[in-house]
Amino acid sequence: MLLKTHLAISIFFILLFLPAVEDKIIFIIVTLVATYIPDIDSRYSKLGRKKVFRILQWMTKHRGMIHSYTFLLSLTLLLALFIPILAFGFFLGYGLHLLADSFTPEGIRPFYLYKKKSSGMIRTGGNIEIGILGSFIILDLIFLVLRIEIF
Repeated sequence: MLLKTHLAISIFFILLFLPAVEDKIIFIIVTLVATYIPDIDSRYSKLGRKKVFRILQWMTKHRGMIHSYTFLLSLTLLLALFIPILAFGFFLGYGLHLLADSFTPEGIRPFYLYKKKSSGMIRTGGNIEIGILGSFIILDLIFLVLRIEIF
């Protein structure tokens, strides 16, 4: 999926969980940043274009180990143990990215050493994805307006 679709989905869930989160600013920032992270293994992604990630891209392939729930759960566990304030936002942003990518034909390997792929029929940048993007943008705006009226 395109980055803008990942962000629109993440924003919806940020707005959904925001009332239950204590450190709201940290939660928002971490969730949005984590939404970007799974694509660092692609030299065509926003973060992957940075030269610092070239070594990682040389060692892994796109939608390989980094695009797995195994990797997500390992990193989330480390955060929960050492920097717990970041764990939920990281899990949410990264996990939503993986979930959305699992609906594309390229799919993901949800549990890395296991070869089975999870894939779907939503082409990246295709009409269905554009519809999903539009739907989440509308939902984000509605949710944002409702949140503002509540406060």
